[in-house]
Amino acid sequence: MDHWLGTIPPVAVLLVVLVFVAVESLGVPLPGETILVAGTLVSLGGSVSPWLVGLAAAVGAVGGDTAGYFIGRRFGVRLLAVLARRFPDRFSPDRIHRAIGVMNRWGALAVFGGRFVAFLRVIVGPLAGTLRMPYRRFLVANVLGAIVWSGAVTLVVTLLGRAAEEFIHQFTWFALLAVVVGIVVLATVAVYRSRRRAAAAATEGGTPVSSETSDASTPTLTMSDLFETDGSLSPLAASAGLKPGTPGSAAGPGVAGLAGVGAALVTVFTPVGRAIRRTPFTAALLGLFLVAGIATGALWDPITERPWYASIAYGVPATLDGHWWTVITGTFFARLPIHYAILLVGLIVGVGWAERAFGTFRTFGIFVGGQIVAVTGTVFFLLAAQSFDSEWASRLSLQHDVGPSGGMFACLAAVLVTLRAPWRLRARFALFAFVTVSLIYIGTQSDIQHFFGVIVVMLIVPFLQPRGSRLGRPSSREWRILAFASLVILAVVEAVGTLLPADDATTSALAGASTWVDVAIDVVVIALIANGVRLGHRLPWLIGVGLGVFNVLEFLGLAAYAIVARDFPPDLFVTMTNSSLWIALLVILWLGRGSYRVPWRRSRRVVRQTTDARKTPLAILTNDGGGTLSWMTMWDENQYFVTADGESFVAYQRRSGVALALGDPIGPADKLGATIAEWVAECERIGLAPALFSVSDATLAVAPEGWTHLQVAEDTIIDLPTLEMTGKKWQVIRSALNRADREKVSFRMTVLADEPWEIVSQVRAISEEWVGDKALPEMGFTLGGVDEALDPHVKTALALDESGTVQGVLSWLPVFGADDTVRGWTLDLMRRRDDGAFRPVMEYLIASSCLHFQAEGALFVSLSGAPLAHAAGYEASGIDAVLDSLGKVLEPLYGFQSLHNFKTKFNPRYERMSLLYRDEGDLPKIALGLTRAFLPHESLLGIAKMGLQR
Repeated sequence: MDHWLGTIPPVAVLLVVLVFVAVESLGVPLPGETILVAGTLVSLGGSVSPWLVGLAAAVGAVGGDTAGYFIGRRFGVRLLAVLARRFPDRFSPDRIHRAIGVMNRWGALAVFGGRFVAFLRVIVGPLAGTLRMPYRRFLVANVLGAIVWSGAVTLVVTLLGRAAEEFIHQFTWFALLAVVVGIVVLATVAVYRSRRRAAAAATEGGTPVSSETSDASTPTLTMSDLFETDGSLSPLAASAGLKPGTPGSAAGPGVAGLAGVGAALVTVFTPVGRAIRRTPFTAALLGLFLVAGIATGALWDPITERPWYASIAYGVPATLDGHWWTVITGTFFARLPIHYAILLVGLIVGVGWAERAFGTFRTFGIFVGGQIVAVTGTVFFLLAAQSFDSEWASRLSLQHDVGPSGGMFACLAAVLVTLRAPWRLRARFALFAFVTVSLIYIGTQSDIQHFFGVIVVMLIVPFLQPRGSRLGRPSSREWRILAFASLVILAVVEAVGTLLPADDATTSALAGASTWVDVAIDVVVIALIANGVRLGHRLPWLIGVGLGVFNVLEFLGLAAYAIVARDFPPDLFVTMTNSSLWIALLVILWLGRGSYRVPWRRSRRVVRQTTDARKTPLAILTNDGGGTLSWMTMWDENQYFVTADGESFVAYQRRSGVALALGDPIGPADKLGATIAEWVAECERIGLAPALFSVSDATLAVAPEGWTHLQVAEDTIIDLPTLEMTGKKWQVIRSALNRADREKVSFRMTVLADEPWEIVSQVRAISEEWVGDKALPEMGFTLGGVDEALDPHVKTALALDESGTVQGVLSWLPVFGADDTVRGWTLDLMRRRDDGAFRPVMEYLIASSCLHFQAEGALFVSLSGAPLAHAAGYEASGIDAVLDSLGKVLEPLYGFQSLHNFKTKFNPRYERMSLLYRDEGDLPKIALGLTRAFLPHESLLGIAKMGLQR
């Protein structure tokens, strides 16, 4: 790092040190201390005074910590409120109250000392602001800590030179270890004292006072008890921890004698023993890893200095020498002492988590197999790359390596499959991006091992799933987010790879720099299209695919040249690495191609426009009204046919050569037949087979001569003027309403677009979890999602518990009558929280919505017709079997018939919904078109597999 700093002007060195330290203090984990050490080493050459470097670091530390403090003060309460709702056991108001008390008593010491401890210096500023530490006290401790820290680092580097770098880095991590040990000891003493007081009280015949009984007897706090409406601390929170005799203070009996020490040790090691019993393989692996490090001294001195290092380390030299055992022996060591701290955490998280999820024997197989594949794959990869005269591969082929990180990353890649959607896909994508970018732009042996360990597990995980089960498929929104994130990562990586020059220590693609022209083109194009890709527009997607194809062709051409010429110069390697990143991006864009169909403007979907500005589809709908499905005609996937007089329109989708109209045509009732005839003529002119799906009897009455129809669903209507939830048939619904009152579940009818971010994000999370965990493709046509619910015309019903957590959500589409009046509402989105405690949330929401709309004067609500479902006693004809068989295929996956049966609880009346078409010859094409409409992002092969798996 100091080689790079030595190439820039002295003033720039000071600025770099200031910025890195400040950004690290904001809460971003950057190597601020490393930059300070490097800047001080550069200053020893005489270009700038070392004390100016220290002053710049102090200013950056104070500025960054102060900014982090105010960020925590501004947004911390919101974060605590969200955490309290999502994790009430870990972030309850009572726990937050105790944390504020600790900050009141020891905050200044934490701010001062945290500056010297790795990781703590990153979080101490935002944490102090979140817990409302008084700013004056924070500022004094912050300034003193920054001055002492920067002065001490500058002094040590000035006295010891380059030898101080490793000393300082190890000191910060050992300081972190000391803090962790101190916290464990203090917690042990506190628990022991609490239990000893309880035992003493019981011996004296009194009531034992334990932490459990104390918490039970103390009134439970709420967030409003801790924070005022403006976010400031309440008097209760401001005085927390400051009164004498507060629990947790120094008062109370100490731990005396061997018996006390033994009791304290039992308190500590009881949970440790429980963890060992649950994860024996992880415990054994950690034990062997630590014992090997202590026995050989590698825990405090680099193992690379041992004369026998080459005999136990794996790598290309070990393979060529026939040291096959090194794959095993090298697993239980780390090259540097600092690596032990990192690997211990990684093994606990990766291997321990996997063992809890998969069991001991399966985790053992994943770890051992992943480690062997990672090590041997790296060896063969380097041997193959070395044959192309790669300087990078030749250098790595001379090195040995040790460590269990290959198996550790394999376990982590496997266990991420157990996460809930959508975090499962996001976490796997993040892990894949990390190992790929590390391989290309850092390129140590460990990075190659991590890549092989992760990629092999990700490839075989689908084959390890139980027969008939599937990993959750991404929703359209997830495909867009993945593509957007990939574009941003690609732009940042290419820019950083060009801006940062290499030094002798670099072992990767940073050995050279990409041409500014190539990188500038990629970055500019990405900046222009990234947001459009995120929003799902088609043109940015096409541009991204085109640029991706160009880069992939460039990669293939350069690879062919390298193979034929057997020459691999650094410049060629750098260009190929940048181009290779586009392969992954192109795969993501192509797999999610069905997610990029959002038009730029609604008006572009209108086939025929009129000169009257009022005669748009929305204006026609609000002026003349429509049926229960009429608002679905406003959704993005539809195209519009507007009649020549501009008074009516038909909303339809083009699928497999069929023009599928959704619901009844919209317009004056006396022109319904003419509208259908005009639309049919236009369809036949352009070679499309016309069909109208889910039309009412009014449309059937004016159908073209010779046309036929069949029933595809039944609309469920609740008439509101006469609605009275009395009698035995409403008992289930009344029970849901009464239970909601007992459990303090509240109902709110709102416009989702007007709700705060916390509510919208919860609704999205509930919907994404439903889509992902059921491993189902998203459906369209007559089924909307969260994006459709965000329309300002749509109302949303929310069920909220006491903490404000959304337990369930419904969206209601307006049914317009004449002259812009809403005469009813149609149910669309239905989602409930899978882990919610209030089970009858759907019954409660529907019943409460009916009562709400009844009070507003609405005439009816439609619970909508479940696609391809019908009531008991329905007799299907031979023609009906085409769609009925499709419904049976989808029933085990989507439960249309079950949903239809659920709606019978509300005692609705039924109105048939029919498919209107020309003749039976169109049925095969219509069936295919309907399948495409309902499953727009699923291939025909995928649909066939669903039918075979049911």
